[in-house]
Amino acid sequence: MKYKMIVLDLDGTLTNEKKEITPRTLEALMNAQKLGVKIVLASGRPTFGITPLASQLQLSLYGGYILAYNGGKIVDCATGNTIFNRELAPELVPLLYNEAMAAGMEILTYQGEGIAATRSRNKYVLHEAFINKMPVVEYSDFPGQVEFPINKCLIVGDPKPLHALELQLAERLRGRAEVYRSSGFFLECVPPGIEKSKSLNHLISSLGIAREEVIAIGDGYNDKGMIEFAGLGVAMANASIEIQDAADYVTYSNEEDGVAHVVDKFILQ
Repeated sequence: MKYKMIVLDLDGTLTNEKKEITPRTLEALMNAQKLGVKIVLASGRPTFGITPLASQLQLSLYGGYILAYNGGKIVDCATGNTIFNRELAPELVPLLYNEAMAAGMEILTYQGEGIAATRSRNKYVLHEAFINKMPVVEYSDFPGQVEFPINKCLIVGDPKPLHALELQLAERLRGRAEVYRSSGFFLECVPPGIEKSKSLNHLISSLGIAREEVIAIGDGYNDKGMIEFAGLGVAMANASIEIQDAADYVTYSNEEDGVAHVVDKFILQ
C-alpha cells in the first residue's frame, strides 16, 4: 500500500517528554513529505499550541494540516485558511464550570494566545500551559469572563474522580457535547460529533484520499477512534493496552523515535 497521509497525535507520540521532536523523527517526516506524503497534526491542543511544531515540520511548504481541539478546527497550513470549525455552545460553559467546581476540579479554555483557568497554579493547569507554551490567566468569574466563540473547555483533576465525572457528564450532555478523556487527568469537552476520526474523515474526503491510504499514530484515549479508522492504525509502546489492542501495529515509544520507525518501515522503505 502506498500511503498518502500520516496523521500524528502530538503529546506522547510525535514529541518526547520535553515536548520536542527529536532530530531522527524530524528527518524521517521531512523525507516523507518530500515524497509527497501529507502530514496532519491531530491534537486536543489549541491551534496556537500546535503552530510551532507545524512550522518546524514546514507544513506550510508541503501542504500539511493542523487538526486542533480534537478535530474541532482544521487549518490548511499552506493557505492559513480554516476549512472546518465547530464551536462549543456558550450556554454549556456555566454547566461545565459548576460541575467542575462541585467535583473539586478546575476548568480552562483558550483565549487568544493564552489559557484562561479557574486556578492558575493548579498542577494540571500548569501542565497544559507547559505542553502548549502558553501563559495562564486566572479568571475569578470564569463563566462571566470567557469571551466567545470557543472550541472547547478542558476540565482537569485527579484520574479516578475525573473518570467518574466523565461518565456523569457524557450521559447528561448526550447530543449536546462530547465528553472524553485525552489523558488520565484531562477531560475534553467539545461540540457534539467532534472526535479526531470524524474530522479526519471530513478532511480526506475533501482531498480525495481513501482511509486505506492513511496512517494514524497515537497513544491516548482520544486517539483510539482515528487509529481504528485509518488504513494503518499505529499505537505507541507507551500507550495503554486498550489503545494498543485497537491498533494494527505497535511501534516504539515516544522516547525511542517510534514515529520515525513507522515512517521508515511503511513509507521510506
